[in-house]
Amino acid sequence: MNMETIKIRHAVKEDLEDIVRIEKECFPPAEAADREAFQKRMDTFLDSFFVAEAKHRVVGFINGAVIEGMYIQDEMYENTDLHRPDGAYQSVFGIDVEPNYQGHRIASRLMETLIQYAKDCGRKGIVLTCKEALFPFYHRFGFENLGKSKSVHGGAVWYDMIKYL
Repeated sequence: MNMETIKIRHAVKEDLEDIVRIEKECFPPAEAADREAFQKRMDTFLDSFFVAEAKHRVVGFINGAVIEGMYIQDEMYENTDLHRPDGAYQSVFGIDVEPNYQGHRIASRLMETLIQYAKDCGRKGIVLTCKEALFPFYHRFGFENLGKSKSVHGGAVWYDMIKYL
């Protein structure tokens, strides 16, 4: 795949159905956000929602609210009232790439775009939760492991990560 054919751009509301479809392909049902959750997120923090497009079709995305503290709380995934436009930290709720487009640096390009966006906005850092298997991916971007998270999202074991900007 020619990476020149992958375009990273801000999401628009018309991307919603593709985003919901990709989320279902990438996460088990207990962890996947539903259409209503994505609709609320897009209504609230569309500016920190980016998509990867190939051949005029959305094949991946990254999103997350802006928050005041250094830790994501499970309620933030559903309650968009906890988004703070002037908050100190950009969160990452998820990076999703269609399975047949994985392994082509699309997730990396999405992360790089969100990191630059957070820097441009003057954020102190970027925070996320992830599973242990993803430590190497996030370490490449300078994220530090803060230890086991209090999150019980989807019944999985999560770890808090931070990248200071």
